[in-house]
Amino acid sequence: MTLERGLSNASISLEAEVPEVLYQGMREYIRSHPDWDQYRLVTSALANFLFQNGCQEPGVSRQYLKGLFQEP
Repeated sequence: MTLERGLSNASISLEAEVPEVLYQGMREYIRSHPDWDQYRLVTSALANFLFQNGCQEPGVSRQYLKGLFQEP
């Protein structure tokens, strides 16, 4: 996994290898939910993991709730 800081502190670039089965699941989900893209899906998954494992950062909580309620 590679993490690189972007020009602003608001976002970073992330590169990761994932198992084929997860990639296929991600592709199928995005195909059946046109309002989602790979960036939104990964952001939602990371926020979900962090929030459910005790992260109390307000930004993580906001991203978690945004994904939970599927805000565009």
